[in-house]
Order: sequence, then structure tokens, then C-alpha cells
Amino acid sequence: MDNPKKFSNCATMEQRVSVRFLDRTTPPHIFTLVLLAGISAMSMSVFLPSLPAMTEEFDTSYAIMQLSVSLYLAFTALMQLLVGPIADKYGRRPVALAALSVFVLASIGCMLAENAFIFLVFRMLQAVSAVTIALSRAIVRDIVSQEESASMIGYVTMGMSLVPMFAPAMGGVLDDMFGWRATFLVLAICGAGLTALCYFDQGETNRSGGMSFKDQVADYPELFTSRRFWGYALGAAFASGAFFAFLGGAPYVATEVYGMPASSVGIFFGAPAVGYFLGNYISARLSVRFGINRMILFGSIILTVGMSASLILTYAGFGSAYLFFGFCTFVGLGNGLVLPNANAGLLSVRPRLAGTASGIGGALMIGGGAALSALAGAALQTWGGSYPLQWIMLLSAVMCLLSVIYVAWREKAVIPT
Repeated sequence: MDNPKKFSNCATMEQRVSVRFLDRTTPPHIFTLVLLAGISAMSMSVFLPSLPAMTEEFDTSYAIMQLSVSLYLAFTALMQLLVGPIADKYGRRPVALAALSVFVLASIGCMLAENAFIFLVFRMLQAVSAVTIALSRAIVRDIVSQEESASMIGYVTMGMSLVPMFAPAMGGVLDDMFGWRATFLVLAICGAGLTALCYFDQGETNRSGGMSFKDQVADYPELFTSRRFWGYALGAAFASGAFFAFLGGAPYVATEVYGMPASSVGIFFGAPAVGYFLGNYISARLSVRFGINRMILFGSIILTVGMSASLILTYAGFGSAYLFFGFCTFVGLGNGLVLPNANAGLLSVRPRLAGTASGIGGALMIGGGAALSALAGAALQTWGGSYPLQWIMLLSAVMCLLSVIYVAWREKAVIPT
């Protein structure tokens, strides 16, 4: 059974203890949560303008170097799948500190890599940073209710969205000035700084005392049989899938189709982040007022309409870098409306399994994103032009819309499932 009223009765931690910055006895400050979520976004996008230069230096193909995106996402999905049960058992704080420490070492390994194989190995280890996204969502759900969590996740991801606004541009400038290895040195420094911040600011928020893995597994059917959980999870997966396809294919479109230099690619890559920032701001302000289902529906419609217009105008002969990246702003805007609310929904299906739900939802999002990213890279090299990428992004948007329509229909028809 899937009665939201039954599982929404949880006192908020904010009612029990105030949040004090750099105090390990209280929950982490929202600034820390933003940086926790942001480090993975930075790692994912900062080096993208350097892909062509790295391909040339390592004397390999773009398809091989594109694995630094798709394999990274695949390992990210695995990490998110594992982090939920581990964080529910051992707590959010120790898992975050361990993940960040590994991220620092992996970034140094990427910087020192002498061939594509070694680089990809350390790049996969960098994916451990992605557990911080799941942890930041689980921490939010630990301390506030469902509707409030959508709002707070909106503020966290709004702050996080600033990272991909400047990260690719910064990576492009670093590449032009010092070479691509400087980018990974900066990632290592940022990771070390965030590790120190979390050590001094992140208090433990999982007050359940820790469920055994056996108990968690016993509760899995209760989560997996919920149609609401799968509707929210798939909606989030398809919405983010459009963005991950963009990550996998846009460097090729920018450099091979439109002939843009690395520094310009970095600037144009900020287009989705602008929309994402706005979408998360709207979610933070309006989710409590309109409810999470309406916000997800609005976002999926915007995402679908934006990608439809992009494809139609390209077929009509108006294709350009400005049109392609400009309409990708709608991808960010749609994701900014969909993701905070869909994540709040899937986390609230079973609050005591918030970490597990966050990990599984994240695995679906990013695992699907890895597949779409690899598909985008292969399709672009096979057919050329920007059309294959635009079609993949549009179809992902349509599936997101269908998922949220299904969730809304289920809740309207009958709450118990």
C-alpha cells in the first residue's frame, strides 16, 4: 500500500535543533549542502571543453574519450545504488567524508595519467563524488517534510546550478592557458577544501540508529512495489536523461558541427545551467504552494516544448550554435522544475528508507543518463549533424511527461496501490 498520509508523519529536525555553521553537533548548513551537491556537478562538466584536446594528446578517438562521460555516469549510478543502504546504516557524515577523500586522490590520478586507459580508470574513481548528491537529498529529507523538502532541495540545487554555469567556462580557460591537466588539479584542491568543510560543519542527521542491511532488504518490496516511487523515479530519470545526452553529445556538436574553440564551448555549456538555476528558484518558491505533481508536470511540458521547437527550427534551416545551445536552456529550466519535486516525491514514499530511495532514484537517473550519453556519442559519429542528439533529448523529454502523467493519474484514481 502506498498511502502518503501514513508515511508523512515525521517531526522535522529543525524543530528540535537549530543549524549553526561549523558546528558538528547540528545538521550541515545549507551552504555546505550546496557544495556537497555541487562538487559532482563540477567534476562532471568542468573538463568537457578539453575532450578534443585530450583525444589528440592521448592519440585515441572521440568515442573512447567520450567514455569519460558515459562510464563516469555508469559508475555514478552504481555508487548511488550502494550509498543509500550504507548511509542509512552508518550515517551521512562518515560516508560523505570517505567519498570526498577518494575523490581527491582520483582527481590527482587523472591529472597525472599518461594514457587514455589510466585516465579512464581514475575518472571512474572520481565518480565516488556523486554519492554526495544522494547524501545531500537524504539529509534534506532527514530534517524536513515532503513539501518542505521539495522547496529546500530546490534551494540546494539552485545553488548547485551555479557550478555548471561557470565550471565549463573555467575549464575552457584553464585548457587554453595551462592545458587540461590543470583542470584536474583544481578539482583536487576543491575536493580537499570541501572535505575539511564537511569535517567541521556536517553533523549527523540520520537519527534512526541505523538499520541493518537485512532489515533494509526486507523492506525493499515495500519500496519497489510502490507505483508512485517508480513514477517519480522514472520521471526524474528521463528529465535528467535529456541533460546527460547533452553532456555526451554537445562537445561533438560544438567542435565538429559548429567549429567552436574550447573557451567558447565552455561559455555556451552554461546555457542549460542558466535555465536550471531559474527552474530551481521557481521550485523553491512555489513547490509548497502548487504541490510537487503540478511542478513536475509544468517542467516536463517546458522540456518537451523546448526540444520540439529546437528540432523543428533546425529542420527548417535555422540551425546554429546559438539556436542549439539557446534552446538547451529549456532543458535546464525543465529539469529545475522536475528534479527537486520528483526527488522529494520518491524520498517521501518511505521516509525511513530515504537514503536507499535516494540512491536507487539516483542510480536510475544517472544509469539512464550514461546510456543516453553513450547513445548520443555513437549516433552523432554515425549520422553527423545535431539532429541525432536533438531527437534523443526530445524522446527523453516525452517519456518524462508520460511518467508524471501516470503518477498524477494513479494518485487521482486511487491512493493505495
